[in-house]
Amino acid sequence: MKRIIGITAALFAGVAFAQGQGVSKNEIVIGSMQDLSGPIVAFSKQLKYGMEMRVAEINAQGGIHGRKLKLVIEDHGYDPKKAVLATQKLVQKDKIFAMVGTIGTPTALPSMPILFEKNIPHLFPLTAAREMYEPLHRLKYSIAATYYDQMRAGVKYMVKSKGYKKVCTLYQDDDFGLEVMRGAEAGLKEVGMALAEKTTYKRGATDFSSQVARMKDAGCDLVVLGTIIRETIGTIATARKLGWGVEFMGTSASYTDLIHKLGGPAMNGFYSTNTVNNPYMDDASRNVREWANRYKETYKEDPAVFSVYGYQVIDLFIQVADKAGPKLTTDSFINTLQNFSSPRDMFGSDAMTFTATKHLGSNRARLSQIINGKWTPITDYITE
Repeated sequence: MKRIIGITAALFAGVAFAQGQGVSKNEIVIGSMQDLSGPIVAFSKQLKYGMEMRVAEINAQGGIHGRKLKLVIEDHGYDPKKAVLATQKLVQKDKIFAMVGTIGTPTALPSMPILFEKNIPHLFPLTAAREMYEPLHRLKYSIAATYYDQMRAGVKYMVKSKGYKKVCTLYQDDDFGLEVMRGAEAGLKEVGMALAEKTTYKRGATDFSSQVARMKDAGCDLVVLGTIIRETIGTIATARKLGWGVEFMGTSASYTDLIHKLGGPAMNGFYSTNTVNNPYMDDASRNVREWANRYKETYKEDPAVFSVYGYQVIDLFIQVADKAGPKLTTDSFINTLQNFSSPRDMFGSDAMTFTATKHLGSNRARLSQIINGKWTPITDYITE
């Protein structure tokens, strides 16, 4: 009898392992890490609200195959060491089924080995780094077109459509900035050009006068920016003070309403690649306007592009989990995701497609420009 009981217990243990943790009869537990106390807390607050909004919606509709979705968010403070501790807590204490929508490359990377050891997927992080889906791993998937791909396509389009002759770049002296610069180099090479001038700045810099003067002296007519928010505003404002009317183009890292809210009229004309539209309260789409009003009613502030990102990553998880069926396991989820396509959504996001060998949903971006103090799309998704 003891032997039979032992065999039965072993069989049940095998079933539990195959299913993966975080799934019970009534609940699916997922985790996320956000910066709730560090340098990008403004973005993470919006992400958190967007994620929680979609979770509340699906739970009000009865959940996913009768299971309510539980989202546990931990603060990593944009610190890799804190990210490791937060991951361990989510895995060991909260027993998450998947990690979804973590923000930041330096915080996402150290969490992956901890997750993969326990057969837990790392899904749709908010970073455009190639490491989020390369090298290929069964448990990691991304939706963010890389800075390299964004700029390669964007600069090529700008040169072909507007006839720029001297393209220059100012970029942050780190891996992010290098990705932007290399993307610009690659795009220009495809049209038989090269960067006319390259200049950098250290993270935390506030004075860009020498870099701007250098590019002005080089006669640049388009400047590619590998910058975030403060540096984007500082560089463009400096150029305008010098009376230099050169055009600037950034990446999704600078595609935020904070650029025109903080930078004012000087930011008009700034171009940026992006992968979703900023959800203005007076958006042309009725669906977006209604969504934005529900968001504002709940959180007492206007939504922004990171609110959309948060909403989208949870929605994408819901789509895959729903299609995987009532017997949700890690294997059924991953097998579904590897044969999954999602159409464009109301926010203008590109269609997403995943396969066993393609773990980035889309590598395409579009161009928008600040016109009269608002981001305005000027292209569809740029194709080769």
